[in-house]
Amino acid sequence: MWRVLLLLVLAALAAAAPAAAFTPADPLAVREWYLTDDHAFDAWPTPSTNLAPVTVAVIDSGIDSTLPDFAGRILAARSFVGGSPFADTKGHGTFVAGVIAANLDAVGTVGIAYTAQLLVAKVVRNDDSIPLKAEAAAIRWAADKGARVINLSLEGVRDPAHPKRDTYSALEASAVAYAHSKGALLVAAVGNANEAFTEPWPFASYPAALPHVLGVGALRQSGDVPDFSNRDPIFNDLSAPGAGIFSTFPLALTALRPTCVLQGYSDCGPDDYRNAEGTSFAAPQISAAAAVLFALDPALKSSQVTSLLEHSADDVSPATGCPRCAPLRDALSGWGRLDVARAVQALSAPLPAPDRYETNDDAGTHAHTVLGKQLTLSATADYYDDPVDVYRVALAAGQRLALKLGAGWSGAKVRLELWKPGTRRVDDGSTKRSRAAASAAPAAQQRLSFTAPSGGWYYVEVKVASPGYGPYTLTLAKTRQRR
Repeated sequence: MWRVLLLLVLAALAAAAPAAAFTPADPLAVREWYLTDDHAFDAWPTPSTNLAPVTVAVIDSGIDSTLPDFAGRILAARSFVGGSPFADTKGHGTFVAGVIAANLDAVGTVGIAYTAQLLVAKVVRNDDSIPLKAEAAAIRWAADKGARVINLSLEGVRDPAHPKRDTYSALEASAVAYAHSKGALLVAAVGNANEAFTEPWPFASYPAALPHVLGVGALRQSGDVPDFSNRDPIFNDLSAPGAGIFSTFPLALTALRPTCVLQGYSDCGPDDYRNAEGTSFAAPQISAAAAVLFALDPALKSSQVTSLLEHSADDVSPATGCPRCAPLRDALSGWGRLDVARAVQALSAPLPAPDRYETNDDAGTHAHTVLGKQLTLSATADYYDDPVDVYRVALAAGQRLALKLGAGWSGAKVRLELWKPGTRRVDDGSTKRSRAAASAAPAAQQRLSFTAPSGGWYYVEVKVASPGYGPYTLTLAKTRQRR
């Protein structure tokens, strides 16, 4: 329902507003064709230089801080794998940082979020490996430094059918949950099939496949989804251009081609950067767009920015150049193509409700503790981005817990489940014996009553069972059983 209302408002704004866009004076902006496709500067008739300096973390291979494009853009930098964060021997981090925050001036390229302040975390070793400890530590560091957006253009293979080659990491998941709890929006590439086992690969990579991470796939200039961009019906959230991308590049690497004119830019880099492609380069466009929204309204929550970006996206379909893409959300393109101008316009529409109980995605310390004998909670859930909410409630032996849930969106199908004390993870196939009670079938309205045979902390799970998103209310009431 909120998406429908938003689209109606956007249509009205588009009809009423005059055409407005500016062309950056940066001489190499013409090489950044994706700026036009993203409608990066279409929301303003002249350059907007009063955008708040939103802090964006680039967790990658470091950055060449000597490039003029980054003058005044770097807030802090740290290496988690030794050496200097300003020695980017791979070039990947410098490339990503340029897409996000290259200066708006008369030099070189321009980033979509050209007033952003960068936190640079180097996590890539010389052998191209990324230690999970380094990545997790960098995510936590960025969150503690106040990052509003964290860009993760890195990937670990996800393969639910073969657990032995699936790279899920509790350490990474915990760091992501920590950063989200501190208010950061995490954006990650869904991954490239050449890092998996077949092409195309049907699963988004980690960390894009973790809760509260906005997963980004790639598009070609033709509008099609390339085979290298991983598919996923759940964790592909948005798409952005990811082929033929041009950006900044370390001078130490471009100097290896001294006859190349564009020193400090990817055209003078190695072969795989001269016509760069990958979901790694689509993700920073989304990160930059998120930074623009935070700059315009610093009071926004990360979940609201996620919703604004997703539901203002332009649908990717056969009509737009993707013959295999279905209408609306699909496994190839998610909600569709990034449209920065429409996302900015969406700030004028009613905003999606925030959820103050996040992160509460599992049992144990990841649950939100509910105190008192009776309480009504108002929260949100999303089949794709936040399908599970968990609340921890203390019950004494013989005490009765009555639960009532009402989901406020069309066609809502939600389940209520209650888990016994000691449960570590809900919905884990090996722990079904830990389930104490469950509603009969998914529905918009649910009731569940349970009398505790023993005292302890029980876990109430709200689970979205079919595609949909929106607000819900949950009432918890505890009473003593008569003896």
